[in-house]
Amino acid sequence: MLSGTWILDDVRYENNQGMFKAVLFNDADAICFEGSNWFFRDNNSTGRYTIQQGSLCQGGDRFIRWSVVSNPANYTNQLQFKFIDEKRNDVSGGLGYRLNIAQLTDTQMTLKSNVTVDNKPVTLVYEFTKQ
Repeated sequence: MLSGTWILDDVRYENNQGMFKAVLFNDADAICFEGSNWFFRDNNSTGRYTIQQGSLCQGGDRFIRWSVVSNPANYTNQLQFKFIDEKRNDVSGGLGYRLNIAQLTDTQMTLKSNVTVDNKPVTLVYEFTKQ
């Protein structure tokens, strides 16, 4: 169900209060990801996300290799990805990211990642709609 094109409609924060400014995936501010276009190709586990150019955002395509990792101990699945170039070569020295798949239907996807801010937990929530 992950294969195809998704729009990241919203990035929000749970489990903490206050104003947050986050750089996601060591790439761009969270606000730059809202409205970004994500494409997942399942036959070779590659894809990309595209950020729109703006005054605060460096637009363009970011190519990724992705997979879904199952954790049978707690019945959860995670989307993991790392950055690749146009020739599918790793460009991040093996560094990657994992997001918990909180919901996945034919038309909606919610991913979550847990981070710490000032020694307090914060959950980043990514809400997608399939195109």
